[in-house]
Amino acid sequence: MVENISNKELLHLLNQRTRLFSKEINHILKDYGLYNSQWSVLFCINRFGPMSQTDIWKYLNVEAPTITRTLVRMEESGWIIRKPGDDKRERIIDLTKKAMEKIPEIKQTVEKLETDVLASLKTDEKKQLHYLLSKIGEKRNI
Repeated sequence: MVENISNKELLHLLNQRTRLFSKEINHILKDYGLYNSQWSVLFCINRFGPMSQTDIWKYLNVEAPTITRTLVRMEESGWIIRKPGDDKRERIIDLTKKAMEKIPEIKQTVEKLETDVLASLKTDEKKQLHYLLSKIGEKRNI
């Protein structure tokens, strides 16, 4: 156990582990022509149903222009469709048939990686990690 770990060291380690996981998930998603950021969008729409672009970027905590660029690429690749919303500026994002057919397979592949990544943690350690991660930034409402 590390004693007297600084905030900088702790957040650096968290960032490094996040980058490692992102790199590994990008590696397995490459077979589907996807990146982690695109999988996040597919996962989100699959879980919650059709969503506005605004709802997606707010949920994923990314900037609107970033999501717009990602959605353009995903639409060009046949993963999503963008439909007009209630007002002329709003766009509703939905899954294509291709996405609905591929998501179960992708989900299974991602879940295997997630299981492998967390294999060294016991159930109570996973619960503790979840609790601790959920506390990060909660007072700042970030």
